[in-house]
Amino acid sequence: MHGGAMDENASYDVFSLGDVELQSGETLLDAKLAYKTYGALSADGDNVVVLPTFMTGTHVRNERFFGAGRAIDPSRHFIVSVNMFGNGVSTSPTFADPRQRAARYPTVTLHDNVRCQRRLLAEALGVTQIALVAGWSMAGCQAYEWAAQCGSMVKAIAPICASAKISRHNFVFLEGLKAALCADQNWRNGNYLSQPEKGLKAFARVYAGWAYSQRFYREGLYATLGFDSIEAFLVSWERDHLEKWDANNLLAKLRTWQKADISANAVFSGDFVRALQSITARTIIVSCRQDLYFTPDDSAIEVDHIKNGELRIYESPWGHCAADPGNDASFGKHVEGCLAELLNV
Repeated sequence: MHGGAMDENASYDVFSLGDVELQSGETLLDAKLAYKTYGALSADGDNVVVLPTFMTGTHVRNERFFGAGRAIDPSRHFIVSVNMFGNGVSTSPTFADPRQRAARYPTVTLHDNVRCQRRLLAEALGVTQIALVAGWSMAGCQAYEWAAQCGSMVKAIAPICASAKISRHNFVFLEGLKAALCADQNWRNGNYLSQPEKGLKAFARVYAGWAYSQRFYREGLYATLGFDSIEAFLVSWERDHLEKWDANNLLAKLRTWQKADISANAVFSGDFVRALQSITARTIIVSCRQDLYFTPDDSAIEVDHIKNGELRIYESPWGHCAADPGNDASFGKHVEGCLAELLNV
């Protein structure tokens, strides 16, 4: 099934937002946020953990970041896992209002996402305070957005391999992904009659080159995932994108990613330093030295302006994908320690 709305995602709740005015000036018609909760809200409401989703993630994939006996534990915490717009579970090009499907889908920012997530928590779940917002990649970018938008409501954030503002280099990387996909003759400016398979395959191959470090390929670490060659590994990436993702959904999320900037709103008017300085949440930024998307150099610039911020850099040949649970056990333990510290576990 294309679009990310896979069978495994069948069990979740939906919050209807009505028509939502977006930062772009457009309106997302009949918008819906798909989410799932785990655990129970405490009597004083102080045990909420918000987990947004990442680029190719859903609430199901977020389940790998918590569990019994772990830093984030449903027996202690009320976990709210929220699907990002465009991921095929929340409102997306594949099943938006018929007037906004496919190429007609508007531009949605992370600011728009978090503003709607705030409504979900307040109106549907009765949440007034958040102990922690955490996440990997685009989910971590949303953690920054939560802290900048919500002030003292958010006690702590843990952006993992993420940034508060997209770097120019990161922007160019995403342009390469878009160009690879849209070069398919079946793309038809997003009005394709069937999935642009050649474009999706090219998208996957470009993505794989950036998701892991040079050392990952040099040392043949793809063998630990069960592949006997680089080609077999790349074919698996192709298959994943062909089977799970709709091209317009992927591009909608890329547009969201490229707009990432916690200062791009009426409150901060593009003053990025002021936006970072406004963050009062205790912040532990977890960075991988070999991450080719969100580099430690960029994180170091950001953390200098966060009052209660700390940058913890970890070495891993898995690069950006070190944070994907199951890839690098040592990195996973490092992240667990940071989360436990922020939650006082």
